[in-house]
Amino acid sequence: MEKALQIENLAIKIYREKKAMGEAAANNVAEKLKIAIDERGGANLILATGASQFSFLEALQTKEIDWGKITVFHLDEYKGISDSHPASFRKYLKERILDQVAPKKIYFLNGDAEDLEGEITRYEKALTLHPIDIACIGIGENGHIAFNDPAVANFKDPKLVKVVELDEACRNQQLGEGWFPTFNDVPKQALSLTIPAIMDCKAISCVVPDERKAQAVYDALYNDINTNCPASILRTHQDATLFLDKAAASKIY
Repeated sequence: MEKALQIENLAIKIYREKKAMGEAAANNVAEKLKIAIDERGGANLILATGASQFSFLEALQTKEIDWGKITVFHLDEYKGISDSHPASFRKYLKERILDQVAPKKIYFLNGDAEDLEGEITRYEKALTLHPIDIACIGIGENGHIAFNDPAVANFKDPKLVKVVELDEACRNQQLGEGWFPTFNDVPKQALSLTIPAIMDCKAISCVVPDERKAQAVYDALYNDINTNCPASILRTHQDATLFLDKAAASKIY
């Protein structure tokens, strides 16, 4: 580890490169899951997607985790996209970790459900019945967490899941990461866990690599806590850790 910081409640750990960052985050998550399993006989986990999570998910699979006692949720899914679409987050998670580790139960958020309100109700009920031990998240280039872009983020949202409009910066990020061939192919809406759904989790592990995230990281840590940078709310959580590589931390030290 290159450096450790504490800003308000948020622990920040900075690593020289992505592999070490992902390994450290995986160790943290594995420990939280083990504690929950030892205490209650099971654990509930939220996983994130996107290019930022590659090193973390790769490392997580190498840890001694009793996946047969873990129920898995995820943060978001594009509206109208099937689980066979190349950009589907359900497809991403199946291919990158879930098919390999075989959790006890997986709750997928179906962005292509015919009855979206019914899908939201179903997912909210499942989340309520499975209090989350640790949420694994990232921060977007626009400061979002999940798909809570600045214009739609609400720190006091009454919902746990909602349909959101994706802003131009968010859609450009999805294009830039290579998930879609053109900007017009990037969906304009998605289903997303809300900020209260994330903040209600017992612990949060936030993994953020790459220089393109450096400004969002700075804003999350040093600007006012408000929805101009939704990730700033992480500074108020009682057990949250931000894992950065040196590039993502380049504006903070």
